[in-house]
Amino acid sequence: MTAIRVLVAEDSQVYRHTLVAVLELEDDLQVVAALASGDRIVPVARVLAPDVAVLDLDLPGVDGLAAAAALRAALPACRVLILTGLAVAGIEPRVRACGAAGYLSKAASAADIVAVVRRIAGGRA
Repeated sequence: MTAIRVLVAEDSQVYRHTLVAVLELEDDLQVVAALASGDRIVPVARVLAPDVAVLDLDLPGVDGLAAAAALRAALPACRVLILTGLAVAGIEPRVRACGAAGYLSKAASAADIVAVVRRIAGGRA
């Protein structure tokens, strides 16, 4: 079985390292990049070709929604999950408009994040 290749973009170092550690515990998930800013997502993804990108909504440089739209244009096969620590009114239509497959609160459990990454990699929203 081929591992699901995951790119993580999160500006909080503690949350980024924790998320990477959680994902790397799974035999079928491989984190190929962990970035702290949105402007690096597309260039890095072009080289590493992740299956799923897990992007923070509020990234420096380029925010998660703009990065998701640029990533989907550059690498249509890469599915995007947006993570947010904020309650953002009207987030669902904005997530869909940028081409992301879905979004989750950063308060979601590790098991839920892993399950959603797998679901998104499988082509579901």
